[in-house]
Amino acid sequence: MRVGLVCPYSLTIPGGVQGQVMGLARALRATGVDARVLAPCDGPPPEPGITPLGRSVPFASNGSVAPVAPDPPCAIRTLSTLRDEGFDILHLHEPLCPGPPLTALLTAGTPMIGTFHRAGHSTAYTVLRPIVRRLAARLVLRCAVSEDARVTACDALEGDYVLLFNGVEVERFAKATPWPADGPTIFFVGRHEPRKGLAVLLDAVTKLPSDVRVWVAGDGPATAELREQTAGDERVEWLGRIDDAEVARRLRGADVFCAPSLHGESFGVVLLEAMAAGAPVVASDLPGYRNVARADHDALLVPPGDAGALADALRRVLGGADLRRHLVAAGEARAAEFAMDRLAERYAELYASAL
Repeated sequence: MRVGLVCPYSLTIPGGVQGQVMGLARALRATGVDARVLAPCDGPPPEPGITPLGRSVPFASNGSVAPVAPDPPCAIRTLSTLRDEGFDILHLHEPLCPGPPLTALLTAGTPMIGTFHRAGHSTAYTVLRPIVRRLAARLVLRCAVSEDARVTACDALEGDYVLLFNGVEVERFAKATPWPADGPTIFFVGRHEPRKGLAVLLDAVTKLPSDVRVWVAGDGPATAELREQTAGDERVEWLGRIDDAEVARRLRGADVFCAPSLHGESFGVVLLEAMAAGAPVVASDLPGYRNVARADHDALLVPPGDAGALADALRRVLGGADLRRHLVAAGEARAAEFAMDRLAERYAELYASAL
């Protein structure tokens, strides 16, 4: 079976959907499925098995900025690739997103299934409801990565959806070499924008003991302002954008992983990655994160935006060896339930069913 996985977002820019698409492709190949990823790339493809379709442009969406490629040259490359590759089935991620998935949805005669990742209100879905419903009807099968994503898609598009949670490549994180840490260390990775709650974490750190260190990975529109606010605080180390291998090593080396997002999280993949790496998790109590983490069992969950509660939870984990051991053991077991190879087997079944 030859499968084309079509992603709307640039694969050379870190993101949850991009990571899922590439991880799923790797897992599918391990099962014997001939899987290839089609997506924009701002530079050389990050790994084999990818067909780059052009450069991306930033597009504001859902409180974030998405690197999409809605331009005619990308559409032409997509059409040419679909014609030449001879896929048996296409798997469109965010099938109504401008760029390669929407081009495929509009033009391809190949059977298509779609996976919906987005959670939360979509103005485009509301304004263009009659049009997007007709387009979605071209999908043989629809999947959603969380209940929130299913509700978002169903409210706008109607139809039936198979609920398939995202997956995590457990071994890649579990076997990473831990990054050396100088004292008790908190790790944050994500785009530096208000939605991700980094400002809340930095506020919480001021309430923690002076020996606590923070690794801050990623970048974004709020980076300069936040760095200025923490100027002179040697506890905060700004790493910039780091690759997947370093993320895994930092997760393995940190004493706690913190995800202080305020809203807009459809599914907590990054929590699963931390659990697989053996890092205790402290995160915001959001519906998307509760898909993954059970409060006080797999992770400590705190009210979004509450720096005091976040500091208390971080203090508990950093100062409690028994609590850390409990969270690590429960987290590793939880991550195993969401192993990417299981997800790949389920998708392979759906591909065969769609055909």
